[in-house]
Order: sequence, then C-alpha cells, then structure tokens
Amino acid sequence: MGVVSYNYESTSPVAPARLFKAFVLEDDKVWPIAAPHAIKSIEVEANPGPGSIVKINFVKGLPFQYMKHQIGGHDENKFSYSYSLIEGGPLGDKLEKINYENKFEAAVGGGTVCKSSMKFYTVGDYVITEDEIKALIKGNEGVYQAIEAYLLANPDACN
Repeated sequence: MGVVSYNYESTSPVAPARLFKAFVLEDDKVWPIAAPHAIKSIEVEANPGPGSIVKINFVKGLPFQYMKHQIGGHDENKFSYSYSLIEGGPLGDKLEKINYENKFEAAVGGGTVCKSSMKFYTVGDYVITEDEIKALIKGNEGVYQAIEAYLLANPDACN
C-alpha cells in the first residue's frame, strides 16, 4: 500500500459560511435539489458527527451507483471538515480509501477560497498518477458547481 498526497484550491463567489452549511451541515437536503443530474439521495447514519457513515446515492447512468463517506469531524467556526471515502465511487480495486481535509476561507474582495488536502491510499503496488487525480477532481466539480449555482440562485438558502 502506498499513500499519495495532493492539494487543490478553487474559488467561489459564495461566502464561506453558506458553502460550509451546504456541503457539511445540510448536504442531505441541498445536494439532491442542487444536483439532481447526479445525486439521487443522501443517507446519514444517526447523527452526522465524527465516525458516522454518509451514503451518497447517484442517479442511474453515472459510472458509480453510490459511495460512502466516514465523517472525520468538522469545525463550524473555522468552516473546515474532514472525511474518508471508504466504499464505492472511484475506489474500485486500486484504492483502499481517500482522506479529505477541506476548508472554506474568506477570499480577499469577497467569496471563498476552497482548500482541499487529499490522501490516496492505494492497494498493492498501484501508483495513482496526477492525471488520474485531476480526473477525479474534475468529476467532482460538476456537483460542486451545481451546488454553487444553486446557492447563487437562491440567496436565502443555507443562511
């Protein structure tokens, strides 16, 4: 097993508090509404706190039926959260899990800088390439952009 780390940043015109609420605190409500082209439903096991499992079910026609996240934790004051992708989605037989540490920071002039630190835990001798990582990020961007567009179109959502 190997571990490959990768850092990624993006920006958004949406305020950090609203993004945090949409992605962490109200994801089970917001994602299926904002991204119906991809997200069928989100099931949260018990209280969405550390150790809980979140199952994201995708609509038919996508490459994956579902994926499961294990919540690491979140800090509502710092707009940060962590989780591990532990089942389904892009893991296949080459990745054991992917750990994510994300933070929404206020950008100069408004909006948000979204920072993500990822660790890919590979199976056996497999080595994930930067191109493969970028392809995974690109796949996630469709949902991210749909949620961002939803928040921009609905200024009262996630306040």
